[in-house]
Amino acid sequence: MKQKKNFRNTIVYISFLTVTLMSFGQFLGEPVNLIPDGGNHALEMGLYYFRFIGIWVIFLLAIVANKANHPFLKQLTPATEGNNWKMILVGIAHGFFTNAICILVAWLNKDIHISFACLEPLQLIGIYLCILVQSSAEELVCRVYMYQKIKQTYPETIAIIANSLLFAILHLFNDGVTALSILNIVLVGIAYSLLVYCFKSPWCAFFAHATWNFTQNIIFGLPNSGIVSSYSVFTLDAANARDSFAYSTSFGIEGTFTACLVLLLCIIVTWYIHKRTTLPQSNGCMQQLP
Repeated sequence: MKQKKNFRNTIVYISFLTVTLMSFGQFLGEPVNLIPDGGNHALEMGLYYFRFIGIWVIFLLAIVANKANHPFLKQLTPATEGNNWKMILVGIAHGFFTNAICILVAWLNKDIHISFACLEPLQLIGIYLCILVQSSAEELVCRVYMYQKIKQTYPETIAIIANSLLFAILHLFNDGVTALSILNIVLVGIAYSLLVYCFKSPWCAFFAHATWNFTQNIIFGLPNSGIVSSYSVFTLDAANARDSFAYSTSFGIEGTFTACLVLLLCIIVTWYIHKRTTLPQSNGCMQQLP
């Protein structure tokens, strides 16, 4: 049942509250930057991403402190239908292949040249877990907290669009941002919102987002929303990279027509799978397909 509209559950108020809480979370995580990395680039990148733990702390407190938000806790546990190992693997595959396809197109078009640098499994696992903290924090903000609060009052479509727009706005001040990159980030927001809506799995969105960032930044050494990693499996020859429909020298593969097309395809496929698994029977009941 939808809640009766009042000022405290309008999109404007929810957006303001979300941004305010996120700002407190970022401030709380700043002490992580004071931890010395000793010139270890893997540790440097791990700490960079781990500082988003402050956002987790603030939003968990906001959820626990307000009884009206208590149902959001279920979205973070296996009690939610789609939060399982299968959907974690779907999220990992989603994040890797959407990113890798874009990178492959840029490489085939000779926009980027990369070379192998190192392969250190333990460091990579540690960095992935730190990126998972960062990416899941952003998903907690947009696809759990904001999305769930808005859908209590507004239609699902409005909740998806609103949280995706805020997600893009939060990236407005990243280095090298362009209008096309903002469109790309809006589409990412919609794609991850549909993972939550269609598959009932915030966990899937958590791991899709983390794997997208990890693939781009740590495996292939490309800019991630304008952020260049000091540690990666492959390194980019940045001096010879070029802008094209498949690559942005300032923002990476994000902010390109290729990435937008790939994300649009993901959105369509996700929606198609959702509709296929909820086809109505002839008597009007809903049938779950195998």
